[in-house]
Amino acid sequence: MASAIVAQEPASAFVTSAPRRAQRAARLRKLDRPVFAHRGLPYLLVLPQLLIVGAFFLWPSVRAVSEAFQQTNAFGLGARFSGLRNFVDALANGTYLQSTEVTLVFAFLTTVLSMAIGLFLSVQVDQTGRSRPIYRTLFVWTYAVPGAIAGALWLFLFQPDLGPGARLLADIGVRWNFALHGDQAMALVVALTVWQQSAYNFLFFTAGLQGIPGDVLDAAAVDGAGGARRFWRVTFPLLAPVTFFLLVMNVLYAFFSSFAVIDIVTQGGPAGATNTLVYQLYRDGFQNADSGIAGAETIVLLAMAALLTAAQFRALNRRIHYR
Repeated sequence: MASAIVAQEPASAFVTSAPRRAQRAARLRKLDRPVFAHRGLPYLLVLPQLLIVGAFFLWPSVRAVSEAFQQTNAFGLGARFSGLRNFVDALANGTYLQSTEVTLVFAFLTTVLSMAIGLFLSVQVDQTGRSRPIYRTLFVWTYAVPGAIAGALWLFLFQPDLGPGARLLADIGVRWNFALHGDQAMALVVALTVWQQSAYNFLFFTAGLQGIPGDVLDAAAVDGAGGARRFWRVTFPLLAPVTFFLLVMNVLYAFFSSFAVIDIVTQGGPAGATNTLVYQLYRDGFQNADSGIAGAETIVLLAMAALLTAAQFRALNRRIHYR
């Protein structure tokens, strides 16, 4: 009897039910929105953050771009438009070209080594038992140390003829003096950066390993895959999104966030062996008081980082599946 009644209802009742459901969903969404006593209150709440971003990020960026196309005297007065003169002078400088090469070498070494060490430690810790939280806490501590403090600590450890690390190297036959040998200075700042960034990479790789379903690894083990084969054929491909993210972040860190370490340990020396682009920018802008050249170098540095990041996205993002 009920089925006969349903069959006699017009089809329009089922057609109009969809708009009604849409209207009901729209009313529910309106109820979920936050309600403020005054319409301007949301803008007032975000105003402090907008002021900080404008004062410390947007305004310096605008000034750097404007000064890149101007020339001023030694007192910062009498600015006049100079076109691309500052860019030509910066790129024609042999010191800037050397800094570009040093930056690329530094970025490559720190990125590869820190990511490899972070991945190795995360895989090893993931295989431990009850002591897993202890290892995770210990390996993350190094990332909590600020760059300036880490630089002062390593400078003390590897001070020629005085530091414990320098004496240990002397005992095994290494004539250590990073103030005279450029390769030793580069090795020191790379080792320090890797020491810090490995903890950052370890943290994200650990989170990525926790997101891999155990059933997938168990199925690979049942199929007869050994530990190394399971890692390269199952675990590492599933970590592709995390690996891609860390690759971009480590390259950007090497380009922009290495200033504190280099300034404390080597000041860009010896003979420019550790003079990266960001430290060259600091020298021209603050030590040489040439704001025009510094502004041009800022734009070139940002363009290089943007192009390198875009190339990474174009080359690797197509091979990564997030689901």
